[in-house]
Amino acid sequence: MNCLFCEIVAGRIPSQKVYEDDQFLVFKDIAPQAPVHVLVIPKVHYANVTSLTQSDPQLVSGLFSVITKQASALGVDQSGFRVVTNTGREGGQSVDHVHFHVMGGRPMHWPPG
Repeated sequence: MNCLFCEIVAGRIPSQKVYEDDQFLVFKDIAPQAPVHVLVIPKVHYANVTSLTQSDPQLVSGLFSVITKQASALGVDQSGFRVVTNTGREGGQSVDHVHFHVMGGRPMHWPPG
């Protein structure tokens, strides 16, 4: 398997890590769309949110715990933040490893595009 995010988890591709534990990695997006823009990924490879939720619902709970803790640590929990995951080509998924964008630090508009 040739997965960009698995390579980041393995340390073979550098990233700007914000948080890491035994299950998750949080790092800065290389093309930020907001003053705060990090990616939250499980270290175990799941292609998309569908495969993750069908395979490991407990990991989903842990994932959202990390997201809320990181929003607080990054200072956007009170002002507000957006959590986005893209699934499939038409959904805008560009890396086939489930990941959640956490963005904040500016007003978010709707619809996003």
